[in-house]
Amino acid sequence: MRRLLDALYLSAAWLAALFMIGVLLMVLLSIASRLFHFYVPGTDAYAGYAMAGAGFLALAHTLKRNEHIRVTLIIGKLQGRARRVLELWSLSIAVLLSGLFAFYAARLAWQSHLFNDISTSSDATPLWIPQITMVIGTTVLFIAFLDEWVLEWRGQRRPAPSQAGDPPHE
Repeated sequence: MRRLLDALYLSAAWLAALFMIGVLLMVLLSIASRLFHFYVPGTDAYAGYAMAGAGFLALAHTLKRNEHIRVTLIIGKLQGRARRVLELWSLSIAVLLSGLFAFYAARLAWQSHLFNDISTSSDATPLWIPQITMVIGTTVLFIAFLDEWVLEWRGQRRPAPSQAGDPPHE
């Protein structure tokens, strides 16, 4: 199961990297179209869709590598049972919120599909298509938080760096 989850997080990260390349290509195409006087509709919109997709798809991988920003003002001072209880409480809230985020992202994409909601820019893209990356990214983030919660509950979770200057765990 561990290998499957790690492969899921890594796959989402690679997909995010591909979306970043998509941002680069859209920006370059936009620049080239201005230089050589030809029009490619939607380059700005597609760059935005790709940027949003990259951001959402990278969330779980970033979490699993302990590279999300954490405020450790209180938890950094705690040890033993008190620290574990606060970690479990924090992760429980994170599981709940990420689950809600994934649910409402999926609901938004489904409603965009049902209502035939399209982009207001010149590309007129059905909005459920770029919203799918948000659904995938938030769902994988929910799975990653659930994974972290289970690891913490079992006592197998690697601690996050205690100070801002500490390097992330590899």
